Amino acid sequence: MLSSPLNPNERKLLNIVRKHGVMPRHKIVEHMDVSVQAVGQIVRRLDQHKLLIHHKAVKVGLGQPPKPMSINADGAFSIGIKIGRRHTDVLLVDLLGTVRERYSIAYAFPVAYDLLLKIEQHLSRIQAGLVVANQTLIGVGIATPFALGGWHKLLGLSDAQANEWNELDITAAIQAMTPCPVKRAKDTAAACIAELLNGQGRSYQNFLYLFVDTFVGGSVVSQGRLLESTHGNAGAVASVPMSITNAQDQILGHASLWELEQRFGALGLEPLAAYGEEALDARHQAQTEAWLASASRAMAFAVVSGTAFLDADAVVIDGSMPPELLKNFIDQTEAALYAFNWEGLWRPKLLTGLVGSDAGALGGALMPLHEYFYA
Repeated sequence: MLSSPLNPNERKLLNIVRKHGVMPRHKIVEHMDVSVQAVGQIVRRLDQHKLLIHHKAVKVGLGQPPKPMSINADGAFSIGIKIGRRHTDVLLVDLLGTVRERYSIAYAFPVAYDLLLKIEQHLSRIQAGLVVANQTLIGVGIATPFALGGWHKLLGLSDAQANEWNELDITAAIQAMTPCPVKRAKDTAAACIAELLNGQGRSYQNFLYLFVDTFVGGSVVSQGRLLESTHGNAGAVASVPMSITNAQDQILGHASLWELEQRFGALGLEPLAAYGEEALDARHQAQTEAWLASASRAMAFAVVSGTAFLDADAVVIDGSMPPELLKNFIDQTEAALYAFNWEGLWRPKLLTGLVGSDAGALGGALMPLHEYFYA
């Protein structure tokens, strides 16, 4: 196991190879501000950790044929744990971010210590399998909302249920289950890492990331890296105020799927239809369209506000909803942007996230890999 993250040049080379798939050494040199000899030294150090695969040389014309290389997906593994309102996902991913194992724990609302027991069972199973296969586990990343106990205010839960989470050090609890380093991030920050490494981040270096789930949230990518803010809460769009007359009104109350749940529930429909294809059927269509109209205007407000502060190249929007509903949401947000005054601002591109509802769990797993190999 690596005792510390790779050095900047080693990470740069891995990033280049990762983005291009398979590359000969001379092409790697073209992307790096170092000599051919230096690239050779970097490659040898990476080979010591079995992070690269060297492919058979392909003869092209005269001279020494180039030997292409790619990332060794089995070179390192990490585990991601996404604790959400309705379920927890535990994923094992390889060095390329491909999911190798997946476990899901469903519930009406997570009971802290019951959930920890189930997480420990899955972690033990995954770690035992890696030991048998002589494979390297780099770390564990936890993706959670920052205030799990705060859910009770909207969800109607007891103070006792909320306090159980407020008093729990989730990072320490999971650290006791593994010898590998454990880190925690805001769920939308973790999702943003997934988008950065496996999605639109391959093409865009500066973007505001927005994720519509039970509650809306966001994060920020600057110069190709997740913005490391003082409290780890950059891009917290849920708390952006919506009104100068009502100081308590926030985007959270307009652009979250919680609002669509409430619309369905008020008519005796299944609230969780908000997250599936049922949201677009005839029974739910009227409420879904009403939510779309309101939520897209609120999201457009967040886009303009974020642009004013960040001057981002793009705004990436994803969510825990079916692709057609997400497309409708982004289309209506795009249309709503025309109503705003863009004087003094550069209007960013509005892009659809490429990771989807898995983003939080995948991002949790990618956090250790990002820190060690790609940051």
